Amino acid sequence: MKHYGNLYIDGMWVAPENAGQKPLINPFTETAFASVVTGGGVDEVNKAVAAARRAFETYSKTTLDERAALIDRIIAAYEERADEIAEIMAQEVGIPVSARAQTTGPIGHMKVARDLLKSYHFERHLGDTIIRREPIGVCALISPWNWPVQTPVIKAIYGLAAGCALIMKPSDASPVSAIILAEIFEKAGVPQGVFNLIIGRGRDVGAAMASHPDVDLVSFTGSTQAGAQVGEAAARTIKRVSLELGGKSANIVLMDADLEKAARWNIQRCFFNTGQSCHAPSRMLVHESQMDAVVPFLVDEVARYRLGDPRDPETTMGPVVNQAQFDSIQRHIQIGIDEGARLACGGTGKPEGRNQGFFVKPTVFADVSPDMTIAREEIFGPVLAVIPYQTEQQALEIANDSIYGLGGYVFGSDRKKAYEFASGLRAGRICFNGAATNSLTPMGGYKQSGIGRSMGSVGLEEYLEIKSVYGFDEEASRLPEFTF
Repeated sequence: MKHYGNLYIDGMWVAPENAGQKPLINPFTETAFASVVTGGGVDEVNKAVAAARRAFETYSKTTLDERAALIDRIIAAYEERADEIAEIMAQEVGIPVSARAQTTGPIGHMKVARDLLKSYHFERHLGDTIIRREPIGVCALISPWNWPVQTPVIKAIYGLAAGCALIMKPSDASPVSAIILAEIFEKAGVPQGVFNLIIGRGRDVGAAMASHPDVDLVSFTGSTQAGAQVGEAAARTIKRVSLELGGKSANIVLMDADLEKAARWNIQRCFFNTGQSCHAPSRMLVHESQMDAVVPFLVDEVARYRLGDPRDPETTMGPVVNQAQFDSIQRHIQIGIDEGARLACGGTGKPEGRNQGFFVKPTVFADVSPDMTIAREEIFGPVLAVIPYQTEQQALEIANDSIYGLGGYVFGSDRKKAYEFASGLRAGRICFNGAATNSLTPMGGYKQSGIGRSMGSVGLEEYLEIKSVYGFDEEASRLPEFTF
């Protein structure tokens, strides 16, 4: 059994002073497949921040062409290990190797960040003033386990594109994915101290990163509760925070929609990654007269999933990440039953023939009222709540009656009406008739789903400060560009 015993600080692989070992449990076998170092804490954070601060002084002055070339080398190094990354994600968190978006998606994000360096205007003229955007400084990146490579890649690659120096803390559940990412950055020639990796508990490493006075930005993806703690810690030293937090996204099926298309898409999107996605459309709003018509489509689509070993290319749904997540989902399913929702398929317990592994029955509840627990709390598993509505205005009110506002979805035939409905949704990303999102556009949420945006030019700006330079007239347009 392989042991991953080092952190990556200041361009070197080093063991923490109080090193221990933690077994990593494969959620399919429920046995350890590797172990990882423990003991990362305040001392390691201090060393990494100091290294990043030194490296920032030089790296922030590199040219845009130099950064673009670095990202190209990272892409090449990543592609060499893509199959290995898929295998590790299957073992760490149960993501099927067939879920190629988890492996190939990061490449697309890296290419977008690289291309932005060729098109984004870091300087603009406003009268006799130059509006200049500069790298913010040292950035602490805290990433989750449900997208164990793509989320840290997005954070890191935009930070590198901006000219920042980075300290990353992955989830305790997916440290090996982050270690491979650090090895990729090392091979690509990321300068010493520009990228640092610390493995440790959130209450130790995460808290120390968020509160450190020499950290200029904290980018966190995770639960709303943990995000609030990060924001509170960061506020003590007045640093910028970017938070992508929880969601309870609604898919509103208008009466003129294609019911079958809406139903099948909702299951596919909601249950992707075994439902462990903050953008999952875990609430489906259907007109009360169409409830009985839509449920059979949902149940049929659920039946098409093949549960099994996530390393098997034929598997389309793996286990959830760990025992705690399994128990939480089981509790929510039982609450749904107890509160009177109609169980269309699934339920408590493990699927038939799946006694090993943290497998959950893909579950659909119909006739869910908006005040039920399963309609309000983020379950983070393959559980869908189908809520009837009487009028479109009521549907809009139900959809917006949530502490969350990460995603929203609308199905309908009348594009004008659907657009007007989408405009009324209080959420950061809205998809019409199952339209795919893309990595050029910003991602983030309203309300308690977060602060700030990632991806695209807006995501790049999260890592940039704004400076106004006064006193330059039209002659300024002929001055050489400032270097970065």
